Amino acid sequence: MATQRKNSGQAFPLKTAALAAVAIVLAQGCARTPQQQAPSEATVAAHVAGATRAARSDLTALLTLCKPAPAARPPQAELDKGLAAFIARPAPPPGQAFDNLYFVGADWVSAWAIKTSDGIILIDALNTQAEAAALIEGGMRKLGLDPAQIKYVIVTHGHGDHYGGAPYLAEKYRARVVMSEADWTMTETKLEFATPIWGAPPKRGAGDISAKDGDRVTLGDTSVTLYLTPGHTMGTISPVFDVTSNGQKHRAMLWGGTGFNFGKDVPRLDSYIGATQRMGAIVQTQRIDVLLSNHSNIDGSQAKLAALRQQPAPATNPFVLGTPTVERALAVMGGCAEAQRDRFLLQ
Repeated sequence: MATQRKNSGQAFPLKTAALAAVAIVLAQGCARTPQQQAPSEATVAAHVAGATRAARSDLTALLTLCKPAPAARPPQAELDKGLAAFIARPAPPPGQAFDNLYFVGADWVSAWAIKTSDGIILIDALNTQAEAAALIEGGMRKLGLDPAQIKYVIVTHGHGDHYGGAPYLAEKYRARVVMSEADWTMTETKLEFATPIWGAPPKRGAGDISAKDGDRVTLGDTSVTLYLTPGHTMGTISPVFDVTSNGQKHRAMLWGGTGFNFGKDVPRLDSYIGATQRMGAIVQTQRIDVLLSNHSNIDGSQAKLAALRQQPAPATNPFVLGTPTVERALAVMGGCAEAQRDRFLLQ
């Protein structure tokens, strides 16, 4: 079992043996089987059919990934117009999903606050400083949390809808920003999506953390394990951590990047497919039974929070899906990625 030194406010990698095991799983997940058929309209249809079967009736929101993705990224004007429309949507109320997990996001993009015995770990920081102030700080206060207790801001990937408010929070509260090395480098050199609508990316400081696969961020009584799940960006992080509901512990994973908005990039889709396969094995081993997203249209978080507000102590928490359902969700995302890869290979 992987261990780490006890030290609130530090992130440490797992033991070498554990990382080696993770590397083996990743290699297995990325490998293509000799029996894999050459891409064709039939293989595309088969992948979509498999994803549809895995989605059943409860995971149909993920099937939007099976729709054909554009081969090129959108023009700047189109990107800016779409982002402005998303940001203009009225924000939902903040809410408590678990005893120790709170939603403090916007309508389109989510931010999650994990309450620990020694402060708060924030996952993602929304589009802009204004949103961070109004929705993260304001939302926390409405929920009885103190924003001054934010000690870490984990940025799941280097797109502005997730890092936009990070510089503001880091400067105001001396919070440490955590991002993968690949995405730190991307935000420091050439942004995948550059737009004045988003806040500037965070500048890496001496106390900030370049996360490696399997690193843990520990604060007080809580550890968050950071898995690299490349695809949406090449440094996407999917955090895994414990939550409790009415005193019962559950294991949660926040899938760090979902859409195929990077154009015709087959190796990147292969990375995404491998990540879903590798994390499927981890979900099974760790009995992960909660799947979260940084976009509420993916995990249905707004409807689930509304249900919890109507019935604060339900018999079952709507965020708890069960391990088999989380595995199916990864199968849907991986199957849709396989369909899109084959579409690109046919072009």
